[in-house]
Amino acid sequence: MGDTPDGTAPVHEPSLDEQIAVYQREFQDLDPQVEKVVSALSRLNRRMNVAYGRQTAALGISNAEWEVLKALVISGAPYRMGPSELAKQLGLTPAAMTHRIDRMTGEGLVTRERDESNRVRVIVELTDEGRSKWLDAMRAATVFEEDLLQDLSTAERGVLGDMLTRLLDRVEDLQSPS
Repeated sequence: MGDTPDGTAPVHEPSLDEQIAVYQREFQDLDPQVEKVVSALSRLNRRMNVAYGRQTAALGISNAEWEVLKALVISGAPYRMGPSELAKQLGLTPAAMTHRIDRMTGEGLVTRERDESNRVRVIVELTDEGRSKWLDAMRAATVFEEDLLQDLSTAERGVLGDMLTRLLDRVEDLQSPS
């Protein structure tokens, strides 16, 4: 029996250097420095998503629900948004957002009510339970993130944060509608 939950042997993922060597063999125009950065970011993102998924699952919420909770908290007190605003911010269709809100309402994480000033408009609001789950997730994430960055000095963390923000800004500029 293997080491994975389904009893299969774990799949070996090549090191970044091994992966880049294969890529260079198959595609000679590859810049190995660029590929190392991009591949490392991709792997880090995958592994962080797995870790966050485990943390939210332990709290009884999904990553998708966490994203809604986060959006409501970021919106500021009283932590309310319209479903269309949430859908746009999270990159979801209105139908997918409705389904997610239905599930979260059933779990007591959010409420959905008609806007008193505009009876056509619906408002989604964070509940005390939803805020509590968000805080629990933040506490767990903070421990994970501190552990992740423990080998970097405060100055290195600052430089890395600045560099990653520049990359993010570049991607967002390239992807923005013209």
